[in-house]
Amino acid sequence: MKLIVVSAGLSSPSSTRLLADRLAAATLGHVDAEPEVIEPEVIELRDLATEIAQHFVTGFPPARLAAALDAVAAADGLIAVTPVFAGSYSGLFKSFFDVIDKDSLTGKPVLLGATGGTARHSLVTEHALRPLFTYLRALVLPTAVYAASEDWGEEGLAQRIERAGAELARFMAPATTRGAAPSVDTAAAIAPRSLTGAITSVDPADGFEVVPFEQRLAALRVP
Repeated sequence: MKLIVVSAGLSSPSSTRLLADRLAAATLGHVDAEPEVIEPEVIELRDLATEIAQHFVTGFPPARLAAALDAVAAADGLIAVTPVFAGSYSGLFKSFFDVIDKDSLTGKPVLLGATGGTARHSLVTEHALRPLFTYLRALVLPTAVYAASEDWGEEGLAQRIERAGAELARFMAPATTRGAAPSVDTAAAIAPRSLTGAITSVDPADGFEVVPFEQRLAALRVP
């Protein structure tokens, strides 16, 4: 299995890289496989900033950027973490995913993370990051992790990191993660659907009668 971590932190060290490393460690901690089976790799976007700009101008990725793009495309799971700039993801972060092949992330499990100086930006993972990766047709995991400056060292952040790591580990290799059944239907695990396609908590395989909504409304009308 190959786990790719994309960090858009600009400083060294950076809180963005720290969050990325902790999410990766949590993911690896929940994968029930030998350490040598897992291939984690961190891509620091600040080291590729010039190559990304060249790609925009020339239309061709330099060797280091091409290798990074290939690594993301071949990954079994992706962790993507960005600092918050002007209430959204950074330009460097967006630029990297602008030059990636449009089909590279289709169906790939992606764990989102972001860092900022204040808790006021905590919804950046939902209003900015999640729509971006949904557009790229990635399988965006339910738990995204935002870390403000005051969150570091707090129990709540550690719990969110562990929960997110467990989710990514499960969807990277459902049959080998701790506590998972040998055959897990990941789509059904996310959102079971009825015979009409609506999300439901009832498994259609168990057999049940689908009552049309119009019929239910008619039953409520006063004679």
